[in-house]
Amino acid sequence: MLAKYKKVGKVLSVSMVAVLSLSLLAACGKKEEATTEPKDTSAVVATYDGGTITANEFDMEQRVMKFLYPEYAQMMDMDDFKEYLVKQEVAYEYLSGKASDAAKTEGAKTATEQFDKMKASVQADQWTEMLKAQNLTDQNIKDYMTRIMTVIKDKETGVTEDAIKAEFEKNKDQFTTASVRHVLINFTDPKTQKERKKEDALKLAKEVKAKLDGGADFAEIAKKYSEDTGSAEKGGLYEDTPVASWVDAFKEAAKTLPLNKISDPVETEYGYHIMKVEKRTEADYAKLTAEQKETLKSQLAAAEIDTFMTSELDKIVKEVKLPKTDKAEEGTTEGTTGTGTEKGTEGEKTDAGTDTKTDKGTTGTDKETKTDESTDTSGK
Repeated sequence: MLAKYKKVGKVLSVSMVAVLSLSLLAACGKKEEATTEPKDTSAVVATYDGGTITANEFDMEQRVMKFLYPEYAQMMDMDDFKEYLVKQEVAYEYLSGKASDAAKTEGAKTATEQFDKMKASVQADQWTEMLKAQNLTDQNIKDYMTRIMTVIKDKETGVTEDAIKAEFEKNKDQFTTASVRHVLINFTDPKTQKERKKEDALKLAKEVKAKLDGGADFAEIAKKYSEDTGSAEKGGLYEDTPVASWVDAFKEAAKTLPLNKISDPVETEYGYHIMKVEKRTEADYAKLTAEQKETLKSQLAAAEIDTFMTSELDKIVKEVKLPKTDKAEEGTTEGTTGTGTEKGTEGEKTDAGTDTKTDKGTTGTDKETKTDESTDTSGK
């Protein structure tokens, strides 16, 4: 069952490394029991080597999860996803308990810093309402983040410089940036919202290219003809953007086009793009910042956690006893929302162009910010 949600778990671990917004995901965590709180007498829902998870603790886990990542809220009505989450809570409890004192100190420090950034990115009244909706406090969120970051910091201690270099070689696109102008001709007519035939879109794209080849100003042409609402008013420009944030065809063109050359039409799943790369900065390990190296180290730590989840976790879990969801209700949820299955989850990612599918045309940037991205129909 864990294998079914392996992709979700990987996202949960990795995104916690980069948490600077409400799109945070983490596998799990639970609040430290304070001496002033009443004793937890709720039923045990999971037993593992060295400890237990109670119903109250798991309820807290789910409420924090809904707060940090509401897109998964409906999935939490599913029995198998609940089992997945409680096993991940077990994993983080187990691993944090084995973490070094130094990792616990560093984890708490990092969690506090990231929590403060996250809270500062949201208006105060909105933050309060969001907490109230899930019956949470700031401390609940901090405790959760501290547990996750403690495990990540503990795993980072085993990451070597050679491993970081190898990770960099596998992820150069993450650090290669380009400034690209483009004109997008959509496969959907923005005026009628009707599907546009590929041959018609290609014809329009070629007409745009002819104008540019004839010496027309790219920025003015983009403003007039581009159907990417995220960049048209900026003259079609995406400046100093990691090429990894774009869908494959657009990314490859951004990486390989000669500078300042007008491209032939580049087809993506969203339309045809006429592109011009104005600047490209190739990735160089020697020029990475300390922060960028830390990002790579965190990715490696998250990968080690993922390996534990898939290969070791079931060996330490002794028993899971979660109450079952009413089958009729569960079936209704799946049938009406389309999010009750793994396919449903993927179905949510329908916006164009990215891994997070918030941009329409090229971008694969993280979904931490959903403002400009929500209208981006191009390469970003």
